[in-house]
Amino acid sequence: MLRFLWIATRGYRLRPWRSPYLRWRIETYWGIPAESLDFRDFWHFLWSRRRDVLRFLAWTRHLP
Repeated sequence: MLRFLWIATRGYRLRPWRSPYLRWRIETYWGIPAESLDFRDFWHFLWSRRRDVLRFLAWTRHLP
């Protein structure tokens, strides 16, 4: 899980809400427009969807 997060936030580790990859993931799977994501919306999304996010991160464990 941590490996995926490390790779997904490359270049944006201190500002994960600006990561194009994470924005794309959120937009694709949850329908929130990527260009509208800011700090507050990103953390609200993570908190409100924490079970889904944790399930997704658990799934990434099985990726090569």
